[in-house]
Amino acid sequence: MYIPQFSITNKILKNIGTVEAAKEVIDKAPLLPYYEKKFRDDALIRAVHFGTHIEGNELNLSQAERVLAGQEIAARDRDIQEVINYRKVMELIGEFEKGKNLDITEDFIKKLHEMTVHKILEEEKCGVFRTTQVVVKNSKTGEVSFTPPPAISVPFQIKDFISFVNNNDEEEIHPVLKSAIVHFEFVRIHPFVDGNGRVGRALSTLMLFREGYDIRRFFSLEEYFDSDALAYYEALQSVSKRDGDLTLWLEYFSLGLAIELSKVKDKVERISVDAKLKEKLGGKPLMLTERQLKIIEYIQETGFLQNQGFKQLFPMVSEDTVLNELKELLQNGILKKQGKTKASKYIMS
Repeated sequence: MYIPQFSITNKILKNIGTVEAAKEVIDKAPLLPYYEKKFRDDALIRAVHFGTHIEGNELNLSQAERVLAGQEIAARDRDIQEVINYRKVMELIGEFEKGKNLDITEDFIKKLHEMTVHKILEEEKCGVFRTTQVVVKNSKTGEVSFTPPPAISVPFQIKDFISFVNNNDEEEIHPVLKSAIVHFEFVRIHPFVDGNGRVGRALSTLMLFREGYDIRRFFSLEEYFDSDALAYYEALQSVSKRDGDLTLWLEYFSLGLAIELSKVKDKVERISVDAKLKEKLGGKPLMLTERQLKIIEYIQETGFLQNQGFKQLFPMVSEDTVLNELKELLQNGILKKQGKTKASKYIMS
């Protein structure tokens, strides 16, 4: 069975510490369902765009977003199809429940590939292991990055790869590191003639989801990889240059996740309910309406809300509707009311 070789460095420990701290905040942040969807949609768009852009797709982020929204754009058919395909792949990955113990199979890997290259490769090459020798080129420079193993060894190496993926020994590798190793090892084997990078990154993300690190599916590593493609390829190539030692690749990968989750954490903290309310709710997500969250944010900024402030806060909403939103917040003990007239104030409990 495949046994990865690496050392745990201070950089890796620091990065994983940052990941764990951000994960704790993100997982427990009370958020409006609207923002849950917004964060997930944003992560999906970025994963799809940057995950295909690094492979040479010429669409910009705005164009990719329009394609995902079902709008027509003027662009190469291949670029449009790549974005549509990878969206389906990432949506499939996103369906797996947090912590679900899903065994990865050869058939599942082939299905991911078939979805990734649908209408891009010839049908007989979709979901089929390569039978010829290939070379991997840097999509930005065109230079040969490395030469994968011979085609005849692919089925055997994939079996070892799958055994590693599904192995849950007591001496378990941290999920972040295992995800990074899965990413590297898949693209090293390079089992298909094309689409290996996208499938490898999807499997890497699935490993995080499967082992309890879905982090509400708010993150995407693809933007980090694409932001400096040269550094990405150099990090991958460092393994062969160091006789199979994955340490530098793990430092690079864990740093990317730490950076991405820190950004997400900062966004979440800016819109989540304050610490006192979170503590009162036991750290559980709060199912508020968009108007209720806006009311809470307004009161946090100004200290109170009065009836005459309704129109400023909700110009197109009736006073009765706002009062109904306030009523639920009062009943749940989130707000309290001072006074009994129209001059009364609503403040945080």
